[in-house]
Amino acid sequence: MFKRHPFMQSAYNENDAKDLIRHYPDIAEELVLRTYTSRLLGANPNLVLHGAGNTSIKLMQKNILQEDQEILFVKGCGVDLASIEPQEFVALDLARLKNFRRLEKIEDEEMENQLEIHKLQASPLNPSVESFLHAFLPHRYVDHTQADSILILTNQKKSTKLIRDALGTRIGILPYSLPGLPLARAVANQYDKNPEIEAIVIVNHGIVTFGDDAVTSYERMIEYVSRAEAFIKPKIYAKTLTTARENVATPKELEFLAACFSQFIRGACAHRTDQGKLCRFRAEYRNTPDLVDASNSKEARDLCVSGVLTPDHVTRTKNRFVYIDSIPQHVDDLGAKITREIDEFVDEYQDYFQQQVTSRALTRKALDPYPRVFLAAGLGLFTLGYSHREAVMAADIAEHTISAKLQAGKIGEYAPISESHIFDVEYRRLQQKKLAQRSRPLLQGQIALITGSAGAIGFGIADSLLAAEAAVILSDIDESRLQKVYSILKERYPKGEIEIIPFDVTDYHSTAGAFDEISRRLGGVDIVAPNAGVAHVDRLEDLHPDNLDQVIAVNFKGTFHTIKAAIPIFKRQNTGGNIVVISSKNVFDPGAAFGSYSASKAAAHQIAKIAALELAQMGVRVNMLNPDAVFGDEEISSKLWDLVGPDRMKSRGLDFKGLQEYYRNRNLLKARVLAEHVGNAVVFFASDQTPTTGASLPVDGGIPAAFPR
Repeated sequence: MFKRHPFMQSAYNENDAKDLIRHYPDIAEELVLRTYTSRLLGANPNLVLHGAGNTSIKLMQKNILQEDQEILFVKGCGVDLASIEPQEFVALDLARLKNFRRLEKIEDEEMENQLEIHKLQASPLNPSVESFLHAFLPHRYVDHTQADSILILTNQKKSTKLIRDALGTRIGILPYSLPGLPLARAVANQYDKNPEIEAIVIVNHGIVTFGDDAVTSYERMIEYVSRAEAFIKPKIYAKTLTTARENVATPKELEFLAACFSQFIRGACAHRTDQGKLCRFRAEYRNTPDLVDASNSKEARDLCVSGVLTPDHVTRTKNRFVYIDSIPQHVDDLGAKITREIDEFVDEYQDYFQQQVTSRALTRKALDPYPRVFLAAGLGLFTLGYSHREAVMAADIAEHTISAKLQAGKIGEYAPISESHIFDVEYRRLQQKKLAQRSRPLLQGQIALITGSAGAIGFGIADSLLAAEAAVILSDIDESRLQKVYSILKERYPKGEIEIIPFDVTDYHSTAGAFDEISRRLGGVDIVAPNAGVAHVDRLEDLHPDNLDQVIAVNFKGTFHTIKAAIPIFKRQNTGGNIVVISSKNVFDPGAAFGSYSASKAAAHQIAKIAALELAQMGVRVNMLNPDAVFGDEEISSKLWDLVGPDRMKSRGLDFKGLQEYYRNRNLLKARVLAEHVGNAVVFFASDQTPTTGASLPVDGGIPAAFPR
């Protein structure tokens, strides 16, 4: 990643462009072409990352009164160029926007207001903050990216010379300015002074290209980025980008320590909002050879403290990363070291905030002071985000940042942008407003493990937890059914929110290993739902000890193993958590010929009560659910009822629907108990809405003999 890849090439394909035009027959062809070339830009992470960059087109169209009107279609704020739709370009009154060039400045709130006023179509999207830049340039098509190679050239003490040497004379060069009206005026003035230029480079911010057709504007972008790459690559090709530190001890059990590292940083950075809600983070871990080499290098600390490539990145990664220069072999020592480094980061961040607001007499609400990016010697890169998407975004940006800084250091002297410019973006009023309006999902940042996920109840729990925006790990030894559950859920919920990690709950080492894998993939665990269960039908005189052992191994020992394996993670995270054991109505109301199931579930129920006693001091709550007669549905059936149902139907002379009706009518509420009801109960306990632990909650429609007592 850091050194060898071919120079950028145009990806424009005439046939693909025509196909997209045919796909949108009711949309202006020029706007579809704008969409197509925007997607080409967005698909290349060396040009833009995660919603960055912006594009536009100017069209003359008839309004509702059949009058000709100049319209600027500009990318909506936050829209990802890689997947942008024509409808995600916001239509603005171009003639009115051009008039704003007469102003020297405008406050953010008024700029937002004016852009909203001059929309020509109702849209929930806000136009890009760079809309004025697009409006003031005369070209029909304008493209703006934050290409890595351009930032490598601009983030230098001698940036102007490097930019000119690399890109030639048909470009303009501007110093950094906060995106908005002043930058837009500077860009337009630069073009007016030299209308022969084909691009404008903005130091620490990126590059703007333009043209009167989609291909010209797009291919100018590719041309100048390719020139930058062609300038950089020969200067670094024969060089080693990193210099290894000497005598760096490599600890044993790196995979285990990586799991612990994720658990520690999630716990140490979790914090409460002003309303008292605990905010947890998702984690992303990457250990490519390049990242591990960087983590062990002499350059590592400078890579972490020398700031972002462009201020736009600060909202995803903070301005600095945390560097852990060595990994202690003992887990407790690792936790203590991570905590010290985070505490130091927090102190420095708070000092930075106070210095900026005090020196500039500003009133701003401080953001959380916790780091988002960690580079750990020998382990690699760890990032945090309030969601999976945010953690991935931070990791992608951090990878590109490390690569770009290493290259920049080989062609010149890297120079970061000033903290005042960083603060301007991080604490921009528009950004503060956006964050203030942000809603917190019920189970924001939480990670849940469900054993026995391939059955009806496991499916229902997963569906409910995902709907509350927890991440879910599905586990079962029946991998074909597990894959079916995963296939259904992945169509309903965002990518990255569901993982499959099969393991055998009857084997403690398999179970503990799965928890480590969960931590490496997602960061840790907050919700544990031991649900794996099997049944065997036999009267006691006919029950073979081997069959009894099998049921106990899954229902009782499996629950014990799952709880036991979760405890060290809860300890390292130090943020509490919830264990919700899926028990059974049979704990209180056992049935004949169902002794192995009833007894094993009763044992699991009892061990859960013991866990409630022992784990309360860590803030971990343990509760039990007692469902009854959850048959499942056409999508996912109950494995238990698949087993015992035929015998019950035969003994009662009923078909399957009749058996369901029999169980519905025997409960007080005459309710059919669904898997989603069990899932809703898990969500209730996991959301900490009441200070409850050690409770048994029936989810059975009301079975008097099974009332907890």
